[in-house]
Amino acid sequence: MTFTLPAPDGQPRCRWCLATPEYLAYHDEEWGYPVADDRRLFEKLSLEAFQSGLSWRTILAKRENFRAAFANFEFDRVARFGEQDVARLLADAGIVRHRGKIEAVIHNAQCAQALVQEAGSLAAFVWRHRPPPERPSPDVGAATSPESVALSKALKKRGWAFVGPTTVYAFMQAMGLVNDHAEGCITRARVEAARRAFTSPAQSWS
Repeated sequence: MTFTLPAPDGQPRCRWCLATPEYLAYHDEEWGYPVADDRRLFEKLSLEAFQSGLSWRTILAKRENFRAAFANFEFDRVARFGEQDVARLLADAGIVRHRGKIEAVIHNAQCAQALVQEAGSLAAFVWRHRPPPERPSPDVGAATSPESVALSKALKKRGWAFVGPTTVYAFMQAMGLVNDHAEGCITRARVEAARRAFTSPAQSWS
């Protein structure tokens, strides 16, 4: 089975990004590029939690609505959300109205604040779990990795919710902790160059 197909421009890309037009720009411009910004990392963990049981297409189409509803995922602000905010979010047809996931994002924002106190930043903690460079990526289509299992356990130990190994692995793929673009995909080399140039925030503390 080939893991790439020609896109509308004739260039080979990961098969999954050709499933719908919305995926193509996300694949080319975001997926797999390394991220050290705490807000973006928290946003992605939150959106992956909302995706549980749904498709990423559903979440991606609503991403701007989620940002508006959750204070652009600034976790210091989200951590202060109360019952009135929960009620507001449950009435917001522009997002996924799931009480458990909404409450989990608010709770996780409070956990993120604690993690910043512990590690200096969310990025520093997350990037401690980057796979060693000599370890090959899991097979295309893998749902977890040893590192996603370890990061999931570490987050759960600190009280985070909706951070199972599969959710965390999808987060790691998207945020550049691994390069899971298929061999032959034109974006793979671009992502790898960005990862080589990236300075891991985890190097600033032990």
